[in-house]
Amino acid sequence: MATPKQAAKQLIEHLPEHASWDDIMYELYVKQKIEAGLRAVAEGRTVAHEDVKRRLMAKKQCA
Repeated sequence: MATPKQAAKQLIEHLPEHASWDDIMYELYVKQKIEAGLRAVAEGRTVAHEDVKRRLMAKKQCA
């Protein structure tokens, strides 16, 4: 597994030459969020789709 520094370098190398600072920051942000989500799934920290729907519907009825 690559270190965060190695992953960032690889990500940046795959961006077009004209990529802006905002483009670079966005790509790094998205990669970090995806990795955090995958880690949450691996650790079992998820909520079933039906549970989310039930919670949202309960909030909607209260409003």
